[in-house]
Order: sequence, then structure tokens, then C-alpha cells
Amino acid sequence: MTVRAILFLLTVVMAFAVQAQPGGYSTTDKKAIKEYESGVECMREQRLECARTAFTKAAKADERFVEPRIMLAELAEAEGRDTEAIAHYREVMAIAPRFFPVAQLHLADLEFRTGQYAEAEKNYKGYLEKEQEPQRKARARLGLENCAFAARAIQQPVPFEPRNLGPAVNSADPEYYPCVTADDATLIFTRRVKAPEIPIYGMQEDFYVSHRGTDGAWKDANPVPTVSTAAYNEGAGTLTPDGRFIIFTKCALEDGSYGGRTRGLGSCDLFISRRVGDRWSPAENLGPPVNSANWESQPSMASDGRTLYFVRGRRTGNGVSDMDIYSAHLQDDGSWSKPEKLGPNVNTPYQEESVQIHPDGRTLYFSSNGHPGFGGLDIYVSRLQEDGTWGKALNLGWPINSGADENSLLVSADGRIAYFASDRPGGLGDLDLYSFELYPEARPLAVNYIRGRVFDKVTGQPVEADVELLDLSTGKLATAAYSDPQSGEFLVCLPSGRSYALNAGSEGYLFYSANYDVGSGTQEAPFTLDVPLSPLSAGSVITLRNIFFNTASYELLAASEVEIDKLARLLFVNPSLRIELGGHTDNVGNDAANQLLSEQRANAVRDRLIAKGIEGSRITAKGYGETKPVATNDSEEGRAQNRRTEVTVL
Repeated sequence: MTVRAILFLLTVVMAFAVQAQPGGYSTTDKKAIKEYESGVECMREQRLECARTAFTKAAKADERFVEPRIMLAELAEAEGRDTEAIAHYREVMAIAPRFFPVAQLHLADLEFRTGQYAEAEKNYKGYLEKEQEPQRKARARLGLENCAFAARAIQQPVPFEPRNLGPAVNSADPEYYPCVTADDATLIFTRRVKAPEIPIYGMQEDFYVSHRGTDGAWKDANPVPTVSTAAYNEGAGTLTPDGRFIIFTKCALEDGSYGGRTRGLGSCDLFISRRVGDRWSPAENLGPPVNSANWESQPSMASDGRTLYFVRGRRTGNGVSDMDIYSAHLQDDGSWSKPEKLGPNVNTPYQEESVQIHPDGRTLYFSSNGHPGFGGLDIYVSRLQEDGTWGKALNLGWPINSGADENSLLVSADGRIAYFASDRPGGLGDLDLYSFELYPEARPLAVNYIRGRVFDKVTGQPVEADVELLDLSTGKLATAAYSDPQSGEFLVCLPSGRSYALNAGSEGYLFYSANYDVGSGTQEAPFTLDVPLSPLSAGSVITLRNIFFNTASYELLAASEVEIDKLARLLFVNPSLRIELGGHTDNVGNDAANQLLSEQRANAVRDRLIAKGIEGSRITAKGYGETKPVATNDSEEGRAQNRRTEVTVL
């Protein structure tokens, strides 16, 4: 039995102790009263078996004695013996239905949890006729909604075939809160292990990592070095899609410190660590305003690398309450915005937790016991609307959800596979990690990814670069990543149905430009890309792949602003830089006309840069017509490559 359950029972005992002064019991049988008071004393001493024996004797001594039956019901409910608790509560309702009105609410909850929806509905309605307290009335009304929902949903089961991830990942200890990279190749999860060196709890949480082998199976999981410590709790993490940053929860010790060195802002705070090569940096506290004097946990980082979702709650003597989902944004100056609570379609007056924002940036999975469901924590999905609000939370259905608590759901980038934690029969021990194929209606938008390597064009050495993917239709950042300084490798997500500009840049280099048009379906294979960065030296050349004109015209399309802004920033940051803008065409049409068009297009880009504040003396515009092809003009693909705007460092 949990400490919270014991405290609740003691509260019930004290309430009856106040109510049942001499002559105030529902019986006059002295033997029954003596046994009942003996049970109350056992409860105060937290000797639960002694209390159960005494209450049983008191109930047998007088078949109309209500108080011991209430206590037996409360004990059975707190210990998870639902059938026994229901029997005791029904006795209470048959003997004296108005003696302890809350008993009818408890009975309805238990009947609902055990699938007796008609009986539960009857008792919720009966309780509402008696109760005046607003919070309990709201709980009963939600119970009625749950009855109606569950009765329908259980008749329409959704496809669900969970598979245990196996002994390489799971153990006799609990495993939960999985997170995977966008390529579904690296899995990091939380494991709770024995820790005798922590005398109060005797347990601790650590991160473990497993990599998928070439055969598709997960390899043996190992602790994540630096991030996981020998004696303190680290868990509930979120990976960026490339797996190079992890934000996770770290909880303070009794003295408020983390490992005896640093102090947090609350009982649990969010920390961040970066992977360089195979090593993780020491974790750093995200600080205010993300962390506060409250309880922050269970983060989920969006694929844009700038939007963080997490759960904030209030630590109380009985645990954590008032848990809601918040979001914060990383601003241009590197600070976090003030966290904002998600709207009422997601958050309720009850508990929300275990949040995941999918890499598509528009699909949110979370657990809650405040929306219509099967009781306990169910898993829901909400989708971002065009007006920026979150849509109505949809229950993932039966049997993914049940009368037990379901959480820790994570959906892969391609939207097909979901991972979750469960203590269902047949596992390796306690909570195990499972996967299953998510049915189409609950899937997010398809997301593909670009895997690439950034390197110096001259030396071939890896370069640490800022890689940005911008939505060409809006000019807004869709996702971002840093290439690894040791390998130059990066990975960024590509939500479907959009056209993107990819820019990679690093100090001392010209940026690299590419574009991608991702259809509404799932790309069978990811994009791979070599990104050679040209040093900022005379003669270096880059092609601006995201400068667009109307056909046979020098009128710039709006989508070109993304690339022009990037070039303008490069010129602002490097005030001594002088460039040539070169316009090029394919060989279709008249030579003289192509020459003129190439000059006009080069000047159009120059004019836009000047309009953004760049001195005209730093920019030369020149047209080359069709004289410098980079591909054959015998195919449309080749001609498209020849129609280009180039930047040459002067």
C-alpha cells in the first residue's frame, strides 16, 4: 500500500473518530464498538492486518454496524482488492445509504474500473443527487461521461498487438519513458534500479541506451555515461531527433541538492546534456523560467529544436498534484520564454502527464485521467489547429487504453510504430517496454529525415555547423540541428506536405543551400546529403538553391525571401565581405534573351539585398546566360540545375 493510501485511510479514521463520540455510533453493541475502536487504534499505528481483523470482528458482531464496513471497504480499495471493496461498499449502501455519501462515489468508481458500467452509472447519478461539494460533483459527472464512452468504445476495439522489446532492453527492473531518434536506430529509456546507498528510498532511476542492429533487433542496453550517476535520480528524458541533445528530469535530495554540489529550483528540475561523438557533456540545469519552485518533469522537445513541452505539478505531502502540460520556446538570444499552459482541450482540473510532441510538430500524445476514458490514466492524441490552438483530445481506444493506468507512449517519426511501458502479464518483470503498430487514424503526419555530413570543402575535415530547415511557404524555422564537431554528421526531420530550404552555416564559411519538396506520403528512404562548406576566401562559390523566379521572368517569388535573408545575415556578420551575384540560365530560347534574363535576375537579387540594408558597393551583379552549364541541357532535371543564382566571394 502506498504512503498516500495510508494517509488517506488515517484521514477517514480521524473523521469517524470525531463523528463517533459516545452514543454516536451506528450500533449500541458494546462488543462491536470495542472491536471497532481496537481497529481504529491499529490504523493509527499503521498495523493494517491488525486493523482488518478488528474491523471484521466488529462487522460480524452487528450486521447493521456501518463504520467497520466502511473501513474494510477503504482498506480493500487502497490495496487493490476491488471485488472485496465493492462488496463492502454495497453492504454500506444497503444498510445506511446516507450515512457516508462518499461511499457511493467510491462504489461507482470501483464498478466502473471493473467494467460494470450500468451499475456505475446508477451510483454516479445517485451520488449527484446527494452531493453539494463542487470537486466531488465534477468527479461524478466525469464518471458518467466515462461510463457512456467506455460502454461504446469497448464494443469497437482498435487494432493492438503489443510486442515485448526483449531481454536486451527489458529486465527484472522497471523500464519506462522511452525516447527514440528519428531514424528509429537509438533508444534511450529510464530504468529504476536498486540503490542500497540511498537509505531512504533504496532505489534510483538511470538512463540506458540501446542501438538497433543491422538485423533490426535491439542490442544490449547500457547506462548512459555522464548523464546517469551512481546514486541520484535521472529519468523521463527527451531526445532531439538527431539524438545529440537530451533534456531530462533530475530530482533533488532531501536537502534540496543534486549530488551534493548544485541546488535546483524545485523538487524536480529539467536538465540538458549534449553528445559530442560518443561522450555526453555534464548536465546543466535549464534554469528559470522553465524550472521553478514547482515540480518539472517528463519533457518532450519538438523537432524544431526550439519548442519544449513538459509537465509541471505541485509537490505536496501526498505526492504531486495539479499536473498540467506546458510549453516554452527557445528565443533568439538563447533564453527560454515564459512557459504557457496548454489549453482546456488538453489540460483538465485533473492529472495530465507523459507528453510527447511528435516530430511532425502538430500531433501531441499525452496521458490524462480528466478526459472521458476507461478510468485511471488513458492515452490521448490532440492535433494543432490552424489558429494555433490544440484540438479536442481523442482517446486512443480499447484495448490500448483500459481500466489501468497507461502512459509513456512514444510514436516513431514515420508514425507507424508506437512504444509504451506496461506491466502486463508475460513480461520480464515489473514495467517492460513494448512496441506495436499504431492504427492509421491515430497516426501523426508522415515525417522523413535528412542524414548528412558537413565538412570543409578544401580540407575535407568535419565542421560543426548550424543546420536549419525552413518552411518555404512561411519562411519559418521548421527544424534545426547542430552537426557533430568530431564527425560532421547531422540529422533533421522533414514533415510531409511541405517544401523546405536547407541552410547549413558555420563561422568563417559560406553557407550551404539546398531545397526539398516532401510529398504527403512517407518517403521510403531518407535523404542523404554531403554538405561541403566553402571557406570565406576569394574565389569561393555557392549556389543559392532557394532563389525562385516566375517562368521567363526576373520577378522574385516570395519563397526566395528565406534565402535572401540568410545571405543578408552573412553579409551583416562579415562587413568586409564583397560578393558577385551570378545569374545563369539553361539553353532554351534565344541566346541574347537568356543573357539579358540572367543579368536581370542577378540584379533583382542585388536590389533585394540593398533593400535589406546591405551597401550596394559590396555587391556586383553579373549575367552569364547559358554559357556556364553545370549539367546537361538534354533533360529537365539538368536544365533545372543550370537555371541558378551563384555567389562568388570577391
